[in-house]
Parts: sequence; structure tokens; C-alpha cells
Amino acid sequence: MPDDQQYPGRYGIAGITHSCFRARANFGAALRGCRHGFNRGELHRIRLGLHVGFGAYCRRASGRRGGSGDIDTGHRGPAIPAVPTDCSNSGLPMLTATALRSNGILGVGPFSADCGSGCASTALPRWYYSCSSGACVAAALPVAQQVTNPISRFATDNNGLVIELPAVAATGAASVTGTMTFGIGSQSNNLLGSAQVLPSNSMTGFVSTAFQGQSYSTSFIDSGSNGMFFALSSVPACGFWFCPAAVQSLAATVAGINGATSNVTFTIGNATSLFASGNNALSNLAGPASNYFDWGLPFFFGRKVFTAIEASATPAGNGPYYAF
Repeated sequence: MPDDQQYPGRYGIAGITHSCFRARANFGAALRGCRHGFNRGELHRIRLGLHVGFGAYCRRASGRRGGSGDIDTGHRGPAIPAVPTDCSNSGLPMLTATALRSNGILGVGPFSADCGSGCASTALPRWYYSCSSGACVAAALPVAQQVTNPISRFATDNNGLVIELPAVAATGAASVTGTMTFGIGSQSNNLLGSAQVLPSNSMTGFVSTAFQGQSYSTSFIDSGSNGMFFALSSVPACGFWFCPAAVQSLAATVAGINGATSNVTFTIGNATSLFASGNNALSNLAGPASNYFDWGLPFFFGRKVFTAIEASATPAGNGPYYAF
């Protein structure tokens, strides 16, 4: 299960895994990517690894599942140019396969393309870069050449996914075994059942979270974050994490853009004690954030979480949405 516990951020599920998430790059060695903050909704990762730093590039891969065809995937590049400041200032660099602890990351969040139309017409910093003579500048990239959510290219079971992980004790677990099932409502093992559907913003993938009298419109469900991140001034922090003297029981309400809501109860533990346990699967690891609410990997333990892809038909309507 997770990864570098010392640092917060997008780290992904171990096993089969979800998002070339914090790094994107285009065809050929001339275009590279940088991604550290949360992006346009590729919020889970099929973790062929963790989060990518500057210097990944894209390669067309024949990843076929029932005729899915060729798709663009991110890979570690050969020579790495000088990293642009707007990229290097946005997070921890992971410039080698050893630092990344993997060979690459494939995004399987609520969108079929990376940054979509947003960076297809405008060169946006921290997305794609055009590099020549050792210098790199932000570059626009057509949607057809952006890194692709592989599920959206499947011939069937292509409208989303379900991640199901077992519950984990407050002290954590050395490892857990769960499933990622492709499709929503397309097979007997991916039915929504009684799950509450929460439609998300069609451009950002965000829902909203009401927590202790505050509403966070930038809220997302992300199996690729190694903890949960939100504002909580009443609990002491230890570096990047919360370290309460005793386990804290909390409650929040997650709302879709249509007003549908789901109440969530959760706990946060002392990060120092959790890390000292040597366990990797931590259900109550959390850290401070100022203006967003990140329902990271701990949220998934003990739940069955659905993510529907934008504009894809499902029994509960078109994506994007979350359901649990």
C-alpha cells in the first residue's frame, strides 16, 4: 500500500493501481510534463507507481483490453532538461524510477483526457512543456495527444471504475488486498446498489464538503493521496501531518453539484505514532490544508467507491460523479 509516508501528496494505491497524475508529457522527447498539485480530476491512479516529477514523456502503447487500441502513456524520459521554476516550486521532485518507486502512472479518474480543452488551446504552467536547447516553456497540447485514461478506451466496461478496500484498524495494517473493477452497472460485480451518487463538476471533477461550519467547494475523492487533507485548527500538527494526543472522531457532509449529500464519519490519529508502527495501510492518516478538502486513500478503507467518467452513460446518469 502507500508509499513515502514522510510526505503528503498523491501517492496511489499499490497493486494494479491509477494517474500519470502529477506529471504529464506529450509525444516525443521535445515535450515533457510537470504535475504536483491536484489536477483536472484524475484523482486516482493505477499505480504503476507514485507521483511523477518533471521529465516524463509520452509514448504510444498498445494496451489492449477487448480492443481498446493504442493510447498515450507517460514514461520516464531519457535526458532531463532544466526544470522550469513553476514546476520545481510546486512539489517534491521524483526524477528517477527509484524515487518514483515505479515505472509510470496511468490515470483512471473521472475524465477521459488529461487537462482536456483547458490546456489544448492555452499553454498552462505545470502541465505540458516544450523543450529545446535545454530550456522548457509551457505548451498547449491537443486533447488527442494528451495522456489518456485507459478505461475510457476499453470496448466495454468503459464508463468508470469501482475501488473496494477492506476496513483497517486504527493502528493500521502492514498491507491490505482490495479490488479495482472496471465499469459501472455493466457487470454483476460493478452494480451501484444503494450507493449514493454525487455528481461532480464537469470541468474540475470537484464536489463540495461541509465540515465544522465551513464549506469547501474544492473537494475531491482521491485514492492517490496518501492521507486526507483539510483545515482543522483545533488539532496540533507535526510537520505535514496531524498529531492529536488521542484519536479524533469527526464528521462531514459531501455534496454533489445537484444537491445530493452523503454524511461521512471518520477518525484521525497521531501521524508520528502511525509511522512508528511500521504499518503501510493507515486509515486515519491526515494533514492540514487551507482551502480544499482531499478525501484521500484513508477514505477508501471499508468502502466501495465508484468513479464515473465524464459524459459516459451509467445506470445513474452520465458522469462525472462519485458514489459510495
